Amino acid sequence: MRSVWKGHIRFSLVTIPIQVFNAIETKNNISFNQLHKEDNGRVGYQKTCKSCSEVLKSKDIVKGYEYEPDQYVVLSKDELAAVKLKSTRAIDIEAFVDISEVHPSRFEAVYFVGPDGDVAKKPFQMFLQTIKKSNKAGVGRIILRDREDVVVMVPEGSAIIMYKLRYPYELRDITKVPDTEEIEVDEAQLKLANTLVESLATTFDQIDFEDRYHEALMELVNKKIEGREIVSAPEAESTTPTVNIMDALKASIEQSKNLKKGA
Repeated sequence: MRSVWKGHIRFSLVTIPIQVFNAIETKNNISFNQLHKEDNGRVGYQKTCKSCSEVLKSKDIVKGYEYEPDQYVVLSKDELAAVKLKSTRAIDIEAFVDISEVHPSRFEAVYFVGPDGDVAKKPFQMFLQTIKKSNKAGVGRIILRDREDVVVMVPEGSAIIMYKLRYPYELRDITKVPDTEEIEVDEAQLKLANTLVESLATTFDQIDFEDRYHEALMELVNKKIEGREIVSAPEAESTTPTVNIMDALKASIEQSKNLKKGA
């Protein structure tokens, strides 16, 4: 596993050399290239000006911020460089919080953190076991790719998981979602719905996380490579919209019981 960042955790006066690793595996992702239909040549792109249709080179392009429709303030490379934060290669732990207080919508990316070298092993474990016993998450800041991000660190086994957080201004207001005002719900329906939840309750590690689209896509690709015939799967029959909630809930509970018996 190759690190994407090396630096230090500063825990008050304690400095701990660390390595940060991407937690997301990307090698199994399926990606496609755009090809010319006639000869399978790779498709290239030219940047053109929408005003004069001139084909542009990199030296002809500047960055502009649209502050009003079709009104831009142009920023030079030097001006943008002046506001970039210089990496201190350190994550200063500023506070400790209960991780349950961090709303799931704030999580943006996930990383793994480990010690960097033998000298870091003991202080790293000291920090890890401290936050593990406190049931708290360490909050700090890190500069990745010229941007400062707030992160939270939580213990996981003998390493640390670090979550990069979204800033509040990056999230829309959930209260703006239309038609979500609270209305009275039938108690009998609610009771049956709770029974259905209980019948479907399980542990997270029992959930089937098979990526069926990925498997089907790779099967299609392999068939094409081998020159085999492609047969389309029949479309699933569309279901009739549920009208009677009580009948639907009762049928769902019975179906869930039968599935558990079959398992």
